Amino acid sequence: MEITAKITGIKYKPFLTNKLEVFNFKNLDINDLPSSCIINYDGFNFGLSKWVSPKRTRSYPYERVYNTLSTAKRITIIPIIKDEGKEGDRDFIQWDTVSLMSLLDVFVVFSYYKTAEKHKSGKNKITNQQFDNEWTKRKISEIKNYHSSALHWNLKEIEYSFPYLIQKSKEAYNSISKKLKVEFHNEQGIDLFAKQFMQGVNEFMITSRQKAKEVQKREVKTIQPKESLSTLTKAKITIENYLGGKYYFTVDELVIQKSTLFLIEDKHSKISILPSIGDIKDGLLKMILFSNLKNVSVSGKEYKIIPTLKLTSSRIKDEITISNLNTNKFLSEKDKDILKKLFKEAHENNFEVLIKKGL
Repeated sequence: MEITAKITGIKYKPFLTNKLEVFNFKNLDINDLPSSCIINYDGFNFGLSKWVSPKRTRSYPYERVYNTLSTAKRITIIPIIKDEGKEGDRDFIQWDTVSLMSLLDVFVVFSYYKTAEKHKSGKNKITNQQFDNEWTKRKISEIKNYHSSALHWNLKEIEYSFPYLIQKSKEAYNSISKKLKVEFHNEQGIDLFAKQFMQGVNEFMITSRQKAKEVQKREVKTIQPKESLSTLTKAKITIENYLGGKYYFTVDELVIQKSTLFLIEDKHSKISILPSIGDIKDGLLKMILFSNLKNVSVSGKEYKIIPTLKLTSSRIKDEITISNLNTNKFLSEKDKDILKKLFKEAHENNFEVLIKKGL
């Protein structure tokens, strides 16, 4: 089953964001910062998050971005390429990541890794990769004085900065290879990636979107270990923004009741009574999108939607609700505090939270 929808803007009030530490921009090394923080730059504060890989499925990057959503201006730093060595993974940034950040009004600083250390156990593997601090800080300075939207910034940077960054990334990995005597993946992959940009941003969008569609198809057929589904129903959802840009996602569960569509995002834990906070915030990013959808249709028929975040655990005996939260003897005080904020966030942003027993 395929769902189509439109999105014209984002309105959302987060409550589960972390209290972020404040750092002064002067004499700052980006690599020393935590994954999410506040940067004070000549009296102006903005939220900053860092990705450790361009791939969205690694290290909860959505959680890092989520933690900065309550700040007036948000910046996230993403490496365009990460090569861990021949024995590790190599990932490239995808257009849909840029699209999602633009949709959330997050300015992206595209960067590259300049230095690294040899992995202790892997012969052809590296670790502790470090951003080019000078380049990254220069881009943050430009954003501070940039008065157009995150979307315009992100598109501009793709067009003008990517060719330079791709070349710098190749040079950096060649230098690391010689210094540490580590083999990397074939450069042809980077050359192919670079070629997409030589053909223009549109080609990059097309090839990246095609990959996103392929991932979407695979996810529809796959039940992830962290999902405990009651219906085992997955569906594809294609969201179009006001510029005609398309975003390809999957819905873990889909329930249709007359003219109402429940779009359900599942997070499961086998060990803890609640999924990790990273998993919960990852699910909340879907709620941000789903709670702002308009013109939601299935096979041409339009539906009212109820976005739903479902948390399941093998350790939960009875459904947890806002009314029985305080009397639940299995929940720690920390769990209760998280759930109180989560229920408040759901109420404020018009989505539902289900917390029940899973397999």
